[in-house]
Amino acid sequence: MNLRNVFNRLAKEVERLTFNAPVALTYNPLVYARAPFNHYLDLYGEGPKEVLLVGMNPGPWGMVQTGIPFGEVHLVQDWLKIKGRIRMPENTHPKRPILGFSCERSEVSGKRLWGWAQETYHSPEAFFQQFLVLNYCPLAFFDADCKNVTPDKLKAADRRDLFGVCDKALAQVVRILQPQYVVGVGNFAESRIKIACQDLDVRIGRITHPSPANPKANRGWAPLLEKELHELGVRTP
Repeated sequence: MNLRNVFNRLAKEVERLTFNAPVALTYNPLVYARAPFNHYLDLYGEGPKEVLLVGMNPGPWGMVQTGIPFGEVHLVQDWLKIKGRIRMPENTHPKRPILGFSCERSEVSGKRLWGWAQETYHSPEAFFQQFLVLNYCPLAFFDADCKNVTPDKLKAADRRDLFGVCDKALAQVVRILQPQYVVGVGNFAESRIKIACQDLDVRIGRITHPSPANPKANRGWAPLLEKELHELGVRTP
């Protein structure tokens, strides 16, 4: 079992799920943006890793566009050097187009996370010797008005089915990468890690989510991140 196998299976299993309101539209970048995601795994996914950072699910201007977790377009292209064809999904909405690497919108969370990695580690190779960044859930959800719906806002039955699949995949990833630390980017991710990894020998923690909707992140996310990592025991340059 390797990471590609895990995510191949995860992509197929979540494709079979259906979701009730408030979800009106679901995007699965593990399908239509699989080429750049595979390129990411091939370049940077070889374990073991000291730290696995786990986000919630794809952002509309990040992984939804590029296939890369927190995948702010310019940093994915220019710093991570990720390439790969992005195929147009069958069902999209004009308010949520898939523009791929031509997307001119910047995902602030991704700009903050990958911008910190670039400033701190300088090269992707140095960063990925220690870290890997993935998402817990591979799907992006939108309501009838095309507003983002986070996984915690799904109906209870939908959450149960989805989380069961994602928990299993996360546990498999942890067994492959053998990290010392599995760290949630935000409260939701940490809560799922605690369940998925409850029988695994890892240290579980949380960092503040870099979203601009998070007031703490807007008061200087990078120094806060450094402080939280160091409190967990993770050392950075």
